[in-house]
Amino acid sequence: MTLTTQFYTLLAMIGMGSCFGAALDTYNRFLKRTKRNSLIVFVNDLLFWIVQALIIFYVLFLVNEGELRFYLFLALLCGFSAYQALLKSIYLKWLEAGIRSIIWTAMMISRMLKIMIFQPIKWLVSIVIFVVLSVAKGLFTLVRLGIKVVLSIMSFICKPFFWFINRFWEILPKSVTNRVEKIYNKCAGYSIRIKEYIINWKTNRSNKT
Repeated sequence: MTLTTQFYTLLAMIGMGSCFGAALDTYNRFLKRTKRNSLIVFVNDLLFWIVQALIIFYVLFLVNEGELRFYLFLALLCGFSAYQALLKSIYLKWLEAGIRSIIWTAMMISRMLKIMIFQPIKWLVSIVIFVVLSVAKGLFTLVRLGIKVVLSIMSFICKPFFWFINRFWEILPKSVTNRVEKIYNKCAGYSIRIKEYIINWKTNRSNKT
């Protein structure tokens, strides 16, 4: 490697050491080790170190085609130490501010979506339901009124017929009317017995089950 390449490699590794420190703080901020299962923490730590190693090697490959030197590890350590001493407190403040900004932005977007989309849909659905119920209530009222009108007309039409039947019944001889009444009473008695039998059968069946 030329001196220029070595210098660029040294600067790149110092920068990667600082980036690694920032990535480690970001990772710990979101991981929250005390609230996680130990197995999940182990898997996440393993993946984090693998990803960081691949990123550092990729940068090294871009700078000097992946040639490793002992001083490069020292450069990484120097960059990490410089981050811990000079940049950590500033970066953590920026990180928290960025997280709060993202949360605030997400909440504002959620509120705007709720106001601009969900509330109008809710109002539209409420209006549709109100209209449907009003129409159904109106139709029910019309149907009930129509039934009353039809029954009134039928009652008016059938009134002479019932009057004629009553008059005809009064003209019939007593022997005929008495016989008809007996037949009617017998039929009524049979219907009552059948009804009682059905009720008793249902009661016995429900008791058995």
